[in-house]
Amino acid sequence: MVATCRAGRGVGALGRTRIGSTFAVLGVLVLCAVSCTAATSELGRHAEVRGPVTGGGGIAAPGTDYDYAPLGFQREEFLLAGKAVRYRAKGTPGSDGKWTAEERTGSAPFTTRVVVVRPSDPSKFNGTVYVEWFNVTGGFDVPVTWTMAHNEILREGAAFVGVTAQAAGASPGGLPTSDPARYGSLAHPGDEYSYDVFSQAGAALRDGASHKALLGDLRAERVIALGESQSAAWLATYVNAVHPLAKVFDGFFLQSRGDEAKQLDQSAFDSPELPFGAGIRADLDEPVIVFQSEYDVQLFGPDASKQHDSEKVRVWQVAGTSHVDAYTGGLAQQDLGDGSAEQALLDPHKASGGVSQCQRPVNAGGQHAVVMAALVDLERWVRDGKAPRHRPRLELSGHPPTAIARDAHGIALGGIRTPIVDVPLAVNAGDGTNAPATCSYFGTTVPLDRATLAALYPRGSADYAERFERAARKAVADGVWLQPEADRFVAAARHISFR
Repeated sequence: MVATCRAGRGVGALGRTRIGSTFAVLGVLVLCAVSCTAATSELGRHAEVRGPVTGGGGIAAPGTDYDYAPLGFQREEFLLAGKAVRYRAKGTPGSDGKWTAEERTGSAPFTTRVVVVRPSDPSKFNGTVYVEWFNVTGGFDVPVTWTMAHNEILREGAAFVGVTAQAAGASPGGLPTSDPARYGSLAHPGDEYSYDVFSQAGAALRDGASHKALLGDLRAERVIALGESQSAAWLATYVNAVHPLAKVFDGFFLQSRGDEAKQLDQSAFDSPELPFGAGIRADLDEPVIVFQSEYDVQLFGPDASKQHDSEKVRVWQVAGTSHVDAYTGGLAQQDLGDGSAEQALLDPHKASGGVSQCQRPVNAGGQHAVVMAALVDLERWVRDGKAPRHRPRLELSGHPPTAIARDAHGIALGGIRTPIVDVPLAVNAGDGTNAPATCSYFGTTVPLDRATLAALYPRGSADYAERFERAARKAVADGVWLQPEADRFVAAARHISFR
Protein backbone atom coordinates (compact mmCIF):
# COMPACT_ATOMS: atom_id res chain seq x y z
CA MET A 1 0.00 0.00 0.00
CA VAL A 2 1.36 3.43 -0.91
CA ALA A 3 -0.17 6.66 0.34
CA THR A 4 0.85 10.19 -0.60
CA CYS A 5 0.24 13.08 1.76
CA ARG A 6 1.18 16.69 2.36
CA ALA A 7 1.92 17.91 5.84
CA GLY A 8 1.06 21.17 7.39
CA ARG A 9 1.65 22.25 10.95
CA GLY A 10 -1.12 20.62 12.93
CA VAL A 11 -1.74 20.33 15.77
CA GLY A 12 1.40 1.39 36.69
CA ALA A 13 2.63 -1.81 36.62
CA LEU A 14 4.29 -2.95 33.45
CA GLY A 15 4.27 -6.44 31.97
CA ARG A 16 7.57 -7.55 30.51
CA THR A 17 9.40 -10.05 28.39
CA ARG A 18 13.20 -9.88 28.16
CA ILE A 19 14.85 -6.95 29.92
CA GLY A 20 17.78 -5.44 28.03
CA SER A 21 20.95 -3.93 29.47
CA THR A 22 21.17 -0.14 29.73
CA PHE A 23 24.03 -0.26 27.30
CA ALA A 24 22.32 -2.47 24.73
CA VAL A 25 21.49 -1.10 21.31
CA LEU A 26 17.87 -0.02 20.96
CA GLY A 27 15.85 -2.94 19.63
CA VAL A 28 12.93 -2.51 17.27
CA LEU A 29 10.93 -4.10 14.46
CA VAL A 30 11.59 -4.01 10.00
CA LEU A 31 10.11 -3.33 6.55
CA CYS A 32 6.56 -4.30 5.80
CA ALA A 33 3.37 -2.65 4.75
CA VAL A 34 2.88 1.11 4.46
CA SER A 35 4.80 3.70 2.46
CA CYS A 36 3.83 7.35 2.78
CA THR A 37 5.28 10.61 1.53
CA ALA A 38 5.17 13.12 4.39
CA ALA A 39 5.88 16.82 4.55
CA THR A 40 8.52 17.48 7.17
CA SER A 41 8.35 21.10 8.25
CA GLU A 42 7.30 24.54 7.22
CA LEU A 43 10.37 24.51 4.96
CA GLY A 44 8.54 22.17 2.61
CA ARG A 45 10.77 19.10 2.39
CA HIS A 46 9.23 15.65 2.21
CA ALA A 47 10.25 12.27 3.53
CA GLU A 48 8.90 8.81 2.94
CA VAL A 49 7.57 6.84 5.90
CA ARG A 50 7.78 3.05 5.47
CA GLY A 51 6.47 0.45 7.82
CA PRO A 52 5.79 -0.88 10.29
CA VAL A 53 8.95 -2.83 9.61
CA THR A 54 9.81 -6.38 10.65
CA GLY A 55 12.56 -8.91 10.06
CA GLY A 56 16.09 -9.61 11.18
CA GLY A 57 17.09 -10.76 14.63
CA GLY A 58 16.28 -7.65 16.61
CA ILE A 59 18.34 -6.09 19.37
CA ALA A 60 17.04 -5.54 22.90
CA ALA A 61 16.30 -1.94 23.86
CA PRO A 62 17.15 -0.45 27.26
CA GLY A 63 13.90 0.15 29.05
CA THR A 64 11.70 -0.76 26.07
CA ASP A 65 11.74 -4.54 26.09
CA TYR A 66 8.29 -5.02 27.59
CA ASP A 67 5.17 -6.80 26.50
CA TYR A 68 3.10 -3.70 25.83
CA ALA A 69 -0.17 -5.46 24.95
CA PRO A 70 -1.34 -5.95 28.58
CA LEU A 71 -0.67 -2.23 29.13
CA GLY A 72 -2.86 -1.20 26.23
CA PHE A 73 0.15 -0.05 24.21
CA GLN A 74 1.97 -1.26 21.11
CA ARG A 75 5.50 -0.80 19.84
CA GLU A 76 6.44 -0.52 16.18
CA GLU A 77 9.34 0.68 14.10
CA PHE A 78 9.30 2.67 10.86
CA LEU A 79 11.86 3.83 8.35
CA LEU A 80 12.07 7.47 7.33
CA ALA A 81 13.74 8.18 3.98
CA GLY A 82 14.30 11.46 2.19
CA LYS A 83 16.78 14.24 1.64
CA ALA A 84 18.13 16.44 4.42
CA VAL A 85 19.91 19.77 4.38
CA ARG A 86 22.66 21.32 6.44
CA TYR A 87 22.55 24.73 8.08
CA ARG A 88 25.11 27.41 8.73
CA ALA A 89 25.11 30.31 11.15
CA LYS A 90 24.84 33.89 9.94
CA GLY A 91 26.36 36.94 11.53
CA THR A 92 28.13 36.64 14.88
CA PRO A 93 26.37 34.15 17.17
CA GLY A 94 26.27 35.44 20.74
CA SER A 95 26.08 33.83 24.16
CA ASP A 96 22.38 34.74 24.43
CA GLY A 97 21.51 31.92 22.02
CA LYS A 98 19.64 34.21 19.62
CA TRP A 99 21.25 32.70 16.58
CA THR A 100 20.30 33.13 12.95
CA ALA A 101 20.75 30.17 10.64
CA GLU A 102 20.19 29.49 6.97
CA GLU A 103 20.11 26.39 4.80
CA ARG A 104 23.20 25.55 2.85
CA THR A 105 22.81 24.84 -0.85
CA GLY A 106 22.17 21.21 -1.71
CA SER A 107 20.90 18.19 0.21
CA ALA A 108 21.88 14.59 0.90
CA PRO A 109 19.80 11.39 1.00
CA PHE A 110 19.17 9.59 4.28
CA THR A 111 17.28 6.57 5.56
CA THR A 112 16.83 6.31 9.30
CA ARG A 113 14.39 4.76 11.72
CA VAL A 114 11.86 5.88 14.29
CA VAL A 115 10.51 3.76 17.12
CA VAL A 116 6.91 4.32 18.19
CA VAL A 117 5.28 3.27 21.47
CA ARG A 118 1.62 4.33 21.53
CA PRO A 119 -1.76 3.53 23.06
CA SER A 120 -3.61 0.90 21.06
CA ASP A 121 -7.00 2.43 21.87
CA PRO A 122 -7.35 6.02 20.52
CA SER A 123 -9.72 6.85 23.37
CA LYS A 124 -6.84 6.31 25.82
CA PHE A 125 -4.52 8.77 24.03
CA ASN A 126 -4.03 12.15 25.73
CA GLY A 127 -2.86 13.91 22.55
CA THR A 128 0.81 14.29 23.54
CA VAL A 129 3.74 12.75 21.66
CA TYR A 130 7.21 12.85 23.21
CA VAL A 131 9.97 12.67 20.56
CA GLU A 132 13.43 11.76 21.83
CA TRP A 133 16.70 12.44 20.03
CA PHE A 134 18.52 9.21 20.88
CA ASN A 135 21.77 9.58 22.81
CA VAL A 136 24.73 8.02 20.97
CA THR A 137 27.55 8.67 23.43
CA GLY A 138 28.26 4.94 23.55
CA GLY A 139 28.19 4.64 19.75
CA PHE A 140 24.60 3.39 19.62
CA ASP A 141 21.11 4.71 20.33
CA VAL A 142 19.89 4.96 23.94
CA PRO A 143 16.57 6.59 24.95
CA VAL A 144 17.75 8.05 28.28
CA THR A 145 14.78 10.29 29.07
CA TRP A 146 12.35 7.52 28.12
CA THR A 147 14.29 5.18 30.40
CA MET A 148 13.75 7.56 33.32
CA ALA A 149 10.19 8.62 32.53
CA HIS A 150 8.54 5.62 30.83
CA ASN A 151 6.21 4.89 33.77
CA GLU A 152 4.68 8.38 33.67
CA ILE A 153 4.50 8.55 29.86
CA LEU A 154 2.56 5.28 29.86
CA ARG A 155 0.39 6.32 32.81
CA GLU A 156 -0.72 9.55 31.18
CA GLY A 157 -1.61 7.83 27.90
CA ALA A 158 0.95 9.67 25.79
CA ALA A 159 2.88 8.31 22.82
CA PHE A 160 6.66 8.05 22.58
CA VAL A 161 8.74 8.31 19.41
CA GLY A 162 12.47 7.65 19.44
CA VAL A 163 14.52 9.01 16.55
CA THR A 164 17.82 7.72 15.21
CA ALA A 165 18.86 11.26 14.40
CA GLN A 166 22.65 10.89 14.25
CA ALA A 167 25.07 8.99 12.06
CA ALA A 168 26.30 6.68 14.84
CA GLY A 169 22.98 4.86 14.83
CA ALA A 170 22.22 4.74 11.12
CA SER A 171 25.67 4.37 9.53
CA PRO A 172 28.00 1.37 9.12
CA GLY A 173 29.28 0.43 12.55
CA GLY A 174 25.85 1.12 14.03
CA LEU A 175 22.57 -0.64 13.40
CA PRO A 176 23.35 -1.65 9.76
CA THR A 177 26.36 -3.60 10.99
CA SER A 178 24.65 -5.03 14.06
CA ASP A 179 21.69 -6.41 12.13
CA PRO A 180 22.08 -6.00 8.35
CA ALA A 181 18.95 -8.03 7.62
CA ARG A 182 16.88 -5.50 9.50
CA TYR A 183 18.83 -2.27 9.18
CA GLY A 184 20.92 -2.74 6.06
CA SER A 185 19.07 0.00 4.18
CA LEU A 186 19.86 2.66 6.79
CA ALA A 187 22.21 5.42 5.63
CA HIS A 188 23.19 8.76 7.13
CA PRO A 189 25.15 11.55 5.39
CA GLY A 190 26.68 12.94 8.62
CA ASP A 191 25.77 14.61 11.89
CA GLU A 192 25.45 18.08 10.36
CA TYR A 193 22.29 16.74 8.68
CA SER A 194 20.87 15.47 11.99
CA TYR A 195 18.98 18.69 12.70
CA ASP A 196 16.89 18.33 9.56
CA VAL A 197 16.46 14.57 10.05
CA PHE A 198 15.01 15.30 13.50
CA SER A 199 12.71 17.97 12.06
CA GLN A 200 11.43 15.55 9.43
CA ALA A 201 10.71 12.87 12.02
CA GLY A 202 8.77 15.32 14.19
CA ALA A 203 6.86 16.82 11.29
CA ALA A 204 5.80 13.38 10.04
CA LEU A 205 3.69 13.16 13.20
CA ARG A 206 1.73 16.22 12.06
CA ASP A 207 0.84 15.00 8.59
CA GLY A 208 -2.42 13.29 7.68
CA ALA A 209 -1.28 10.10 5.96
CA SER A 210 2.16 9.78 7.51
CA HIS A 211 0.80 10.39 10.98
CA LYS A 212 -1.74 7.67 10.19
CA ALA A 213 1.13 5.32 9.39
CA LEU A 214 3.05 6.22 12.53
CA LEU A 215 0.22 6.72 15.02
CA GLY A 216 -2.75 4.88 13.57
CA ASP A 217 -5.97 6.65 14.54
CA LEU A 218 -4.22 8.83 17.13
CA ARG A 219 -3.93 12.51 16.33
CA ALA A 220 -1.00 14.42 17.80
CA GLU A 221 -2.09 17.64 19.46
CA ARG A 222 1.24 18.35 21.17
CA VAL A 223 4.69 17.23 20.00
CA ILE A 224 7.43 17.71 22.59
CA ALA A 225 11.14 17.11 21.89
CA LEU A 226 13.41 15.38 24.42
CA GLY A 227 17.19 15.10 24.59
CA GLU A 228 19.64 14.09 27.34
CA SER A 229 23.33 14.98 27.75
CA GLN A 230 24.98 14.60 24.33
CA SER A 231 21.55 14.76 22.70
CA ALA A 232 20.63 17.82 24.78
CA ALA A 233 23.70 19.63 23.41
CA TRP A 234 22.49 18.98 19.85
CA LEU A 235 18.96 19.89 20.83
CA ALA A 236 20.12 23.17 22.40
CA THR A 237 21.61 24.21 19.05
CA TYR A 238 18.42 23.00 17.37
CA VAL A 239 16.29 25.19 19.67
CA ASN A 240 18.43 28.28 19.19
CA ALA A 241 19.12 28.07 15.46
CA VAL A 242 16.91 25.57 13.64
CA HIS A 243 13.60 25.66 15.49
CA PRO A 244 12.87 29.30 14.46
CA LEU A 245 13.04 28.06 10.84
CA ALA A 246 11.43 24.63 11.12
CA LYS A 247 8.68 25.29 13.71
CA VAL A 248 7.97 21.59 14.21
CA PHE A 249 7.90 21.12 18.00
CA ASP A 250 5.64 22.60 20.68
CA GLY A 251 8.08 22.32 23.56
CA PHE A 252 11.52 21.05 24.54
CA PHE A 253 13.03 19.10 27.45
CA LEU A 254 16.83 19.50 27.65
CA GLN A 255 18.13 17.10 30.27
CA SER A 256 21.70 17.20 31.61
CA ARG A 257 22.83 19.83 29.16
CA GLY A 258 26.31 21.21 29.77
CA ASP A 259 27.78 24.39 28.31
CA GLU A 260 28.63 22.92 24.90
CA ALA A 261 27.08 24.13 21.67
CA LYS A 262 27.15 21.61 18.84
CA GLN A 263 28.04 23.26 15.57
CA LEU A 264 25.53 23.55 12.75
CA ASP A 265 27.77 22.43 9.91
CA GLN A 266 30.88 20.73 11.20
CA SER A 267 32.34 20.34 7.72
CA ALA A 268 32.01 24.01 6.72
CA PHE A 269 34.71 26.62 7.23
CA ASP A 270 32.53 29.57 6.24
CA SER A 271 29.99 29.10 9.06
CA PRO A 272 30.68 31.15 12.21
CA GLU A 273 31.47 29.06 15.30
CA LEU A 274 28.70 28.80 17.86
CA PRO A 275 30.01 29.83 21.29
CA PHE A 276 30.40 27.49 24.24
CA GLY A 277 28.50 28.56 27.31
CA ALA A 278 25.57 29.98 25.37
CA GLY A 279 22.15 29.95 26.96
CA ILE A 280 18.79 29.02 25.52
CA ARG A 281 17.37 32.02 23.72
CA ALA A 282 14.80 34.01 25.70
CA ASP A 283 12.60 35.07 22.77
CA LEU A 284 11.01 31.66 22.07
CA ASP A 285 7.32 31.12 21.50
CA GLU A 286 7.53 27.49 22.70
CA PRO A 287 8.44 26.51 26.29
CA VAL A 288 11.69 24.85 27.34
CA ILE A 289 12.66 23.09 30.57
CA VAL A 290 16.40 22.70 31.22
CA PHE A 291 16.93 19.89 33.74
CA GLN A 292 20.28 19.58 35.54
CA SER A 293 21.77 17.22 38.10
CA GLU A 294 24.54 18.16 40.53
CA TYR A 295 27.07 16.73 38.11
CA ASP A 296 25.77 18.84 35.23
CA VAL A 297 26.03 22.05 37.25
CA GLN A 298 29.48 21.43 38.70
CA LEU A 299 31.38 19.45 36.09
CA PHE A 300 29.94 20.45 32.71
CA GLY A 301 31.58 23.86 32.86
CA PRO A 302 31.04 27.10 34.76
CA ASP A 303 28.40 28.32 32.34
CA ALA A 304 26.18 25.26 32.67
CA SER A 305 24.43 26.72 35.74
CA LYS A 306 24.00 30.25 34.39
CA GLN A 307 20.91 29.70 32.26
CA HIS A 308 18.33 32.24 33.37
CA ASP A 309 14.63 31.62 33.66
CA SER A 310 12.63 33.66 31.18
CA GLU A 311 9.08 33.82 29.90
CA LYS A 312 9.52 30.53 28.05
CA VAL A 313 12.44 28.90 29.89
CA ARG A 314 12.53 27.20 33.27
CA VAL A 315 15.54 25.53 34.90
CA TRP A 316 15.37 22.59 37.31
CA GLN A 317 18.49 21.82 39.37
CA VAL A 318 18.09 18.80 41.62
CA ALA A 319 20.03 18.16 44.81
CA GLY A 320 21.40 14.67 45.42
CA THR A 321 21.49 13.61 41.77
CA SER A 322 24.12 12.61 39.25
CA HIS A 323 24.44 12.56 35.48
CA VAL A 324 23.72 8.83 35.40
CA ASP A 325 22.67 6.79 38.41
CA ALA A 326 21.58 3.44 39.77
CA TYR A 327 18.17 3.75 38.12
CA THR A 328 19.39 4.44 34.58
CA GLY A 329 22.29 2.06 35.16
CA GLY A 330 20.09 -0.99 35.62
CA LEU A 331 16.99 -0.63 37.79
CA ALA A 332 14.98 1.07 35.04
CA GLN A 333 15.20 -2.07 32.93
CA GLN A 334 13.29 -3.95 35.62
CA ASP A 335 11.06 -1.15 36.91
CA LEU A 336 7.55 -2.45 36.47
CA GLY A 337 5.98 0.12 38.77
CA ASP A 338 5.75 -2.42 41.59
CA GLY A 339 7.95 -0.54 44.09
CA SER A 340 11.02 -2.76 43.83
CA ALA A 341 13.08 0.01 42.22
CA GLU A 342 12.23 2.43 45.04
CA GLN A 343 13.17 -0.17 47.65
CA ALA A 344 16.52 -0.76 45.97
CA LEU A 345 17.24 2.98 45.72
CA LEU A 346 16.26 3.92 49.25
CA ASP A 347 18.02 1.14 51.19
CA PRO A 348 21.75 1.99 51.49
CA HIS A 349 22.53 -1.67 52.09
CA LYS A 350 21.48 -2.35 48.48
CA ALA A 351 23.79 0.29 47.03
CA SER A 352 26.45 -1.10 44.70
CA GLY A 353 28.84 -0.26 41.93
CA GLY A 354 26.13 -1.15 39.42
CA VAL A 355 26.49 -2.79 36.02
CA SER A 356 29.69 -0.79 35.39
CA GLN A 357 31.24 -2.23 38.55
CA CYS A 358 32.28 1.18 39.81
CA GLN A 359 34.66 1.25 42.78
CA ARG A 360 32.08 3.03 44.98
CA PRO A 361 28.31 2.56 45.16
CA VAL A 362 26.67 4.69 42.49
CA ASN A 363 24.15 7.48 43.06
CA ALA A 364 20.70 6.39 44.22
CA GLY A 365 19.14 9.85 44.36
CA GLY A 366 16.00 8.95 42.41
CA GLN A 367 16.47 11.52 39.65
CA HIS A 368 13.92 9.72 37.48
CA ALA A 369 11.06 10.65 39.84
CA VAL A 370 11.85 14.35 39.44
CA VAL A 371 12.25 13.99 35.66
CA MET A 372 8.69 12.65 35.49
CA ALA A 373 7.38 15.61 37.48
CA ALA A 374 9.26 18.02 35.20
CA LEU A 375 7.73 16.43 32.11
CA VAL A 376 4.27 16.82 33.64
CA ASP A 377 5.03 20.50 34.22
CA LEU A 378 6.22 20.93 30.63
CA GLU A 379 3.28 19.05 29.09
CA ARG A 380 0.83 21.17 31.08
CA TRP A 381 2.69 24.32 30.04
CA VAL A 382 2.45 23.35 26.36
CA ARG A 383 -1.19 22.29 26.67
CA ASP A 384 -2.57 25.15 28.78
CA GLY A 385 -0.07 27.93 28.19
CA LYS A 386 0.37 28.58 31.92
CA ALA A 387 4.03 28.88 32.89
CA PRO A 388 5.13 26.77 35.86
CA ARG A 389 6.71 28.18 38.99
CA HIS A 390 10.36 29.17 39.19
CA ARG A 391 12.55 26.59 40.96
CA PRO A 392 15.40 27.21 43.43
CA ARG A 393 18.95 26.78 42.18
CA LEU A 394 21.70 24.72 43.75
CA GLU A 395 23.96 26.78 45.99
CA LEU A 396 27.55 27.25 44.81
CA SER A 397 30.71 27.94 46.79
CA GLY A 398 34.26 28.97 46.02
CA HIS A 399 35.91 31.97 44.37
CA PRO A 400 34.58 32.09 41.75
CA PRO A 401 31.61 29.99 42.92
CA THR A 402 31.79 26.82 40.84
CA ALA A 403 31.50 23.99 43.39
CA ILE A 404 28.26 22.69 44.89
CA ALA A 405 27.87 23.98 48.45
CA ARG A 406 27.25 21.15 50.94
CA ASP A 407 26.10 20.69 54.52
CA ALA A 408 28.06 19.01 57.31
CA HIS A 409 27.12 15.57 55.97
CA GLY A 410 28.12 16.38 52.38
CA ILE A 411 24.58 16.79 51.03
CA ALA A 412 24.07 19.52 48.44
CA LEU A 413 22.46 22.77 49.55
CA GLY A 414 19.71 24.53 47.64
CA GLY A 415 18.09 23.33 44.45
CA ILE A 416 15.02 21.15 44.18
CA ARG A 417 14.73 19.07 47.34
CA THR A 418 13.38 15.55 47.69
CA PRO A 419 12.90 13.38 50.80
CA ILE A 420 15.99 11.43 49.76
CA VAL A 421 18.20 14.45 50.56
CA ASP A 422 16.09 16.10 53.29
CA VAL A 423 15.44 12.88 55.24
CA PRO A 424 18.65 11.03 54.41
CA LEU A 425 19.94 7.57 55.09
CA ALA A 426 22.94 8.23 52.85
CA VAL A 427 24.75 11.04 51.11
CA ASN A 428 23.86 10.93 47.41
CA ALA A 429 26.15 13.12 45.36
CA GLY A 430 26.98 13.84 41.74
CA ASP A 431 30.46 15.17 42.37
CA GLY A 432 32.30 13.11 39.76
CA THR A 433 34.55 11.36 42.29
CA ASN A 434 33.67 7.75 41.47
CA ALA A 435 36.20 5.60 39.62
CA PRO A 436 37.29 4.52 37.10
CA ALA A 437 36.82 7.60 34.92
CA THR A 438 33.74 6.23 33.15
CA CYS A 439 32.09 5.90 36.57
CA SER A 440 32.48 9.59 37.41
CA TYR A 441 29.18 10.22 35.63
CA PHE A 442 27.39 7.84 38.02
CA GLY A 443 27.97 9.80 41.23
CA THR A 444 28.14 8.14 44.63
CA THR A 445 26.05 6.87 47.53
CA VAL A 446 27.72 6.95 50.96
CA PRO A 447 25.58 5.48 53.80
CA LEU A 448 25.39 7.51 57.00
CA ASP A 449 26.95 5.81 60.02
CA ARG A 450 25.04 4.57 63.05
CA ALA A 451 25.89 7.56 65.21
CA THR A 452 24.63 10.00 62.58
CA LEU A 453 21.40 8.05 62.08
CA ALA A 454 20.83 7.98 65.84
CA ALA A 455 21.29 11.73 66.04
CA LEU A 456 18.99 12.39 63.09
CA TYR A 457 16.27 9.91 64.09
CA PRO A 458 16.21 9.46 67.91
CA ARG A 459 13.26 7.04 67.72
CA GLY A 460 14.92 4.93 65.10
CA SER A 461 13.35 3.73 61.86
CA ALA A 462 9.80 4.70 62.91
CA ASP A 463 10.97 8.28 63.35
CA TYR A 464 12.65 8.13 59.93
CA ALA A 465 9.56 6.74 58.17
CA GLU A 466 7.28 9.42 59.66
CA ARG A 467 9.58 12.24 58.65
CA PHE A 468 10.06 10.75 55.19
CA GLU A 469 6.30 10.55 54.65
CA ARG A 470 5.86 14.21 55.64
CA ALA A 471 8.64 15.20 53.24
CA ALA A 472 7.04 13.11 50.48
CA ARG A 473 3.73 14.92 50.92
CA LYS A 474 5.59 18.22 50.61
CA ALA A 475 7.42 17.02 47.48
CA VAL A 476 4.07 16.18 45.85
CA ALA A 477 2.59 19.53 46.92
CA ASP A 478 5.66 21.28 45.49
CA GLY A 479 5.24 19.42 42.20
CA VAL A 480 8.69 17.77 42.26
CA TRP A 481 7.37 14.24 42.88
CA LEU A 482 4.25 12.66 41.47
CA GLN A 483 1.90 10.75 43.74
CA PRO A 484 2.65 7.23 42.42
CA GLU A 485 6.40 7.61 42.99
CA ALA A 486 5.80 9.22 46.39
CA ASP A 487 3.59 6.31 47.43
CA ARG A 488 6.20 3.76 46.41
CA PHE A 489 9.05 5.58 48.13
CA VAL A 490 6.99 5.96 51.31
CA ALA A 491 6.26 2.24 51.26
CA ALA A 492 9.98 1.58 50.84
CA ALA A 493 10.79 3.91 53.77
CA ARG A 494 8.47 1.90 56.01
CA HIS A 495 10.49 -1.24 55.27
CA ILE A 496 13.75 0.34 56.47
CA SER A 497 14.80 -0.98 59.89
CA PHE A 498 17.49 0.42 62.18
CA ARG A 499 17.96 1.57 65.77
